[in-house]
Amino acid sequence: MKSKNWNPITVMIARLFLLITVAATGTALNAQAPTRFVGTITAINGSTITVKTDAGDSKQVEVPATAVMKRLAPGQKDLSAAETIQLTDLASGDRVLIKLDPNATGATPQALQLVAMKQNDIAQKQQQERDEWQRNGMGGLVKSVDPDAGVVMVTTGAGPTTKTVTVHITKSTVLKRYASSSIRFADAQPARLDAVHAGDQFQVLGQKNADGSEITAAEVVSGSFRNISGVVASIDTTASTMTVKDLATKKNVTVHVTPDAEMRRLPDVMARMIATRLKGGAAADGGATMPARPQGGGAATSASAGNGQGAGQGAGRRSAGGLGQVLERAPAVQLGDLKKGEAVMLVSTEGATDVTAIKLLAGVEPLLESPDASRNLLANWSMGSGGADAAAQ
Repeated sequence: MKSKNWNPITVMIARLFLLITVAATGTALNAQAPTRFVGTITAINGSTITVKTDAGDSKQVEVPATAVMKRLAPGQKDLSAAETIQLTDLASGDRVLIKLDPNATGATPQALQLVAMKQNDIAQKQQQERDEWQRNGMGGLVKSVDPDAGVVMVTTGAGPTTKTVTVHITKSTVLKRYASSSIRFADAQPARLDAVHAGDQFQVLGQKNADGSEITAAEVVSGSFRNISGVVASIDTTASTMTVKDLATKKNVTVHVTPDAEMRRLPDVMARMIATRLKGGAAADGGATMPARPQGGGAATSASAGNGQGAGQGAGRRSAGGLGQVLERAPAVQLGDLKKGEAVMLVSTEGATDVTAIKLLAGVEPLLESPDASRNLLANWSMGSGGADAAAQ
């Protein structure tokens, strides 16, 4: 399984900035290549801006009148056609690529070139990606792979909603795979279909047939991850780790929780309704609907956590995708909000005793009463399939 994080909008931004950087290297700015970094504006004070870089640092940069300033729209690739802007056009929250002037002598580094993407433009593009993935996206666990035929059988849904979908891979399908050492979608690499194996997480965007039993893939991202259901044995907020006793292996697992991890808690009423639904009860056949998201119920997470829309927008949906959206809209929590002894379900990187959390769901005690029905539940909680994990990192 941002996120923020499977996050096509983040990858698109990264690709655009990479194209800009590569194109700009052909310009003889100086014999010494200037330092470049990408980040988000957090403050503007006169001609000085503060940027939180994607590496996590905070940098102050002076933007002189001589700096070349451009604005790209999401999806725009040609810097020569980008709009020229002024410092006053920038705002906190905008994404920027900054190239520093290596010849500047002041105490504060100076920008030689600045390329920006407006926060509102990014948000609009993200919403378009969400809508596209909700209409034409699907996620689940790989059941089988036939590389020669270009066919992947994917199990999606949980409990009585479980079904198998046939995914057709064509020559034009974009195939990506998570790096074994990274949970960031931006680090996913091009991969061959024969790299996909049974049990992998699998997210696909493409053209579905009328009943959703087949889909011709335009984009695919896959990865090998570990699903863990267990009980919190200890929490170390200073080290950003917790120990979980895996109910399957009966062994303790050290779980590292990074800012990229998405953590949510199901309210008790919602958890019981989902449990009933997975058992094939009233909620599964229309006798009940999912409740609206309660107000409050957990601290905000990192930027990779969901879109903050009310869960009521997904109320009553009976499809596998609807269940995934319910999980997306459950209240967010942080590591410090968890308690020793409570049950959790998580998707993590692979590892026997030491893993990194990608998605974690608390408040799952009712779900673990039916472990078989709940086994594939988190496969519906997209590992970052655009619409489900759309916040920019």
